[in-house]
Formats: sequence, C-alpha cells, structure tokens
Amino acid sequence: MTWPIVSMVIKMEADIVAVRQRARHLAELLGFVRQEQTRIATAVSEIARNAFSYGRGGRAEFSLHEQTPQKLVIRIVDRGPGVADLAAVLEGRYTSVEGMGVGITGARRLMDEFRIESDGEGTRVELTQYLPRRTTVTREQLESVLTELKRSKPEDPLAALREQNTELLHSLEELRRKQDEATELNRELGDTNRGVVALTAELDDRAEQLRQASEIKSRFLSNMSHEFRTPLNSIMALSRLLMDRVDGDLSDEQARQIGYIRRSAEDLLELVNDLLDLAKVEAGKIDVKADAFTVAELFGGLRGALKPLREGTPVALIFENATELPGLYTDESKVTQVLRNFISNALKFTEQGEIHVSAHYDSAARAMTFAVSDTGIGISAEDRDRIFEEFTQVDSQLQRAVKGTGLGLPLSRKLAELIGGEVWVDSEIGRGSTFYFSVPIELAPRDNAVTERRARKVLLVDDDETFRYVLRQIIAQDAHYAVTEAVDGDQALRIIRDDPPDVIILDLQMPRVSGFSVIEQLPGSFRERIPIIACTSLQLDSQVREKLPASIPVLYKQSISRDRVMSMLRTAMGEGG
Repeated sequence: MTWPIVSMVIKMEADIVAVRQRARHLAELLGFVRQEQTRIATAVSEIARNAFSYGRGGRAEFSLHEQTPQKLVIRIVDRGPGVADLAAVLEGRYTSVEGMGVGITGARRLMDEFRIESDGEGTRVELTQYLPRRTTVTREQLESVLTELKRSKPEDPLAALREQNTELLHSLEELRRKQDEATELNRELGDTNRGVVALTAELDDRAEQLRQASEIKSRFLSNMSHEFRTPLNSIMALSRLLMDRVDGDLSDEQARQIGYIRRSAEDLLELVNDLLDLAKVEAGKIDVKADAFTVAELFGGLRGALKPLREGTPVALIFENATELPGLYTDESKVTQVLRNFISNALKFTEQGEIHVSAHYDSAARAMTFAVSDTGIGISAEDRDRIFEEFTQVDSQLQRAVKGTGLGLPLSRKLAELIGGEVWVDSEIGRGSTFYFSVPIELAPRDNAVTERRARKVLLVDDDETFRYVLRQIIAQDAHYAVTEAVDGDQALRIIRDDPPDVIILDLQMPRVSGFSVIEQLPGSFRERIPIIACTSLQLDSQVREKLPASIPVLYKQSISRDRVMSMLRTAMGEGG
C-alpha cells in the first residue's frame, strides 16, 4: 500500500531549493538521523536540478510505501529529451562539463535504491530510502507529518545555503572522525600483523624442532628395535634347542629355568616388535598392501593363531558366523593385527566367562565394524581414552598380575587410522568391555597419493604486504595449495583472465579498484566457477554486506587464525571444514 505525501512542481531554480528543503524536513519528521536527512536532501536536489536544467522542468512526488520495512520513495519526472547515453553515465564512463552524470551517479550512491528510466519522452527517477529500524509510521502519525509540512514555510535561499554549509561542516567532521578511526584501526592491525608474523615464525621454529625430535625418536626406536631383535631371536633359538634336549636331558629345575628365559625373551620380543611397528607408522614407512579376503577367512586365521593363548584358561573364545558378510579389499595383516591385539587383551583381563568376536556391515557407510566383547574387569569412564595412549596401563589388581607393554592399543589405533578406520571402546567396571574397530570395506587412496594431486591455486589479492605475508605463510603449510599474489584489483583481474585460480581471497578495501569492483568486473562464468573469500579489517554493516553475493563468506583480519583460514578454504573448495 502506498500513502502519497506531497507533490511539488519544478519550474524555476527556486523550486530546486524548495524541493530540497521539503525532502530534508520530511526525512526529519519520519525519524531519519541528521546524516541520513542530508543524504536524502542532496540526492533529491541533484535529480531535481537535472530535471530543471535538462528536462525543462518536472514534478517531484513524495510517498510512503507500507511494507516491512517501510520506505520513503521520491519520484521525479520530467518531459525533456532524455539522457543520451544512460548506460555510460551509470557506469561512470560519461563526462560532462555541465555535470549531469555526476548528479545521477552521486544520487545513486546516496540512496538505498535507485531506479531510472529515460527515453525521448522524458526521464523518470525513483529514489528510495528505508525507514530506520524499529521505526513504523502509522496512518495517524502520517497525518501529523502532513499537518506539520503544511505549517512549515519555505526558507529563503540564503537560509538554505547556510543550512547546506552547516550540513557540509557536519559531514566533514564525520568524515574526519571516520578517518581517525580508520587510521587507529590500521595502526592496531599493523601491530597485530607484526605480532602474528613473529608468532608464526616462532611456531614454525617450534614445529620444525618437534618434527626433528619426532624423527630422531622414530629413528632411534627403529634402530634399537632392530639391534634388540637379533640377540633375542638367538636367545629364543638357543632356549628352544635346550628345551628340545638336543644336547642331552635336562633336570626339572633346568627345564623350569629355561622356560622362564624363553617366556621373558618372548615378552621382550613382543615389546620390540610393537616399538618397531610404532616407529614405522609414525615415520610413514609402513607398507599398506590391499588384498581381497572374507570375514570368515579372517576369523578362521585368528581362531588358529590364538589357540595357544587359550590353553589352561576357563574362558571361551566364540567367533560368530560371518559367512553372509561381504568381502573386504584392504590390508588383511593390519586388520588381523588390530583384532589380535583386542582379543589377546580380552584374554589377559578376563578370568572367567567368554569372549565374543563379531562383525557387522553398514551398507550406507560401506564399512565393516568388528566387535570384541568380554566379561572381564571392565574400564572406568575416565580411563577409556587413556588406554589408547602409549605406555599407559590402567591400575587394578588384575592389571598388576598381568605383564604388558601398554603399546598394543595405541598401535591398534594407529594401524586402524592407517587404513582409514577407527577404534573405540565401550566399557563399565565389573561388567566387561567391548572394543570396536570400524574399517572401510575398500581401501581408500593413501595420503601420499592425495598430496600428489595438482595443488589448488589460491589467488591472494591485498594491497597490504604484511597481511599477504601472513596468509601466504599460513596457506603454504598445506601442500594442497599454491599461492599467487596480486597487489591490487587491476593485477588480480589480469591474473584471473590469464591463469584462472581455483579460489580467490579478496580484500574489499583497496585503492583505485576495490574488491567490490573486482567482483563486479568478473565475467559471469568466472563468478559462477571460482569461489571467493572476502576479507576486510572493518566490520561490515548490513547495507555494505548486502552488496556482496550471499555465497561469499567474509574473513575479518582482526580474527585471523590458521584453523579459520584453512577451514574457509576447504569449505570454499567443497572439501569440508
């Protein structure tokens, strides 16, 4: 619904002043702040001047449109020859000594909405400004506004000029304040960026130190494990010869002592093997070899391999029927090792009862989930995550009676992750535990194969060299991305045309060609195909944010972090956060 307010004729130059005064007074009565009043009055004045100068006069009609939110609409119509090159005027390419283009483009920037139609029968301009938030004008209030407008008398031109000068002074003061705020923000941002650069360099140093320390640890464990294996294998071989009575019979005491030696060597060899496997996994040197096999075949092999561990125990080991389950194509040895660790743990910590080994296929996830359930001592809630840490064992009476390295479960987790799986436990003290191992039925490509794909090209557009350096350092840590830099909008547009990137990080506030202009000048095919991440050091109000397409996220420079930058990049590339 539209409520007409007032209509004014523009025949003389004095009418331009009257229209401006009426526009400003009406804006004041409708609740617009002083700065908004000035914007509305200036836009109306510019279009009214065009109507008088080029359109041989016209008419200005003011109305209030009833919607949510309400909006003030000023329609100015003339019967002149029209604007000869309207497209050039709107694009800022038209220059005129009389200044017509300046008036139209200036009014367009000042108002929330601007529409213009021009032909040989005249020009029609519609200026729209939305009423302030939480401001609603009722029909009764509008009647009061109309009454006040009728009572008001037009000011003389000198008074109007003084009013315009006052408004100009206020605008200049506001501009100076904004510049001071921007200067202070830039100074703070500069300090922050310098701190971020220093912190990033320090973190890089720490990361390199940790990498070297981890590499040294892995190399040490690997070398020492190999060194231990040789004498241990010799001890076991010699003890086997003695137990086989190759060089003569043994007394009962001698046989018992050699048995102790043999079991100690086996325990130590188990620790060495676990350490070596851990070192290989952490160093990325363990091989993953996929092969086809069935769950039934897997369970059959485990049943035979674990038979010696069950001798002399009252615990029943039950493998559920798995003949109906689909086959797997993954590393059978890794799956076997994880399940063997789970089952041997269950046998160690279950004094009586039974152990169930089962498998369930999830067709939606295309994953096989193995479960090893026991009736043992159970694990408390606070210890469920700790047991997957290296050299960690839960303190209990039965635990103290059982020898172990605390490496079996951590190794199981790493092996599971190596083939794209995961492990977890559900347990309760006194009621037993169930260890789960879920693995895709088809082995996914290895990580090193992923890193060999073509690196995603990231175009970083920002006139601030420090900020470009910070972002480059963050992104360069991920080999999936390669960074190209542009120092301004012109260079960015050239790079996009010559070598289109996969994603653009674009500063909105740049001199000459802003980020908004870069987006506008991008061909439609590029805008649809190349994701853009906008970045700025200023908080965007709703009006400015609406100028950006909804699909473009905003990265605020004040809250930059590696996690946020990489998350936004992966989301933009459709790779998840």
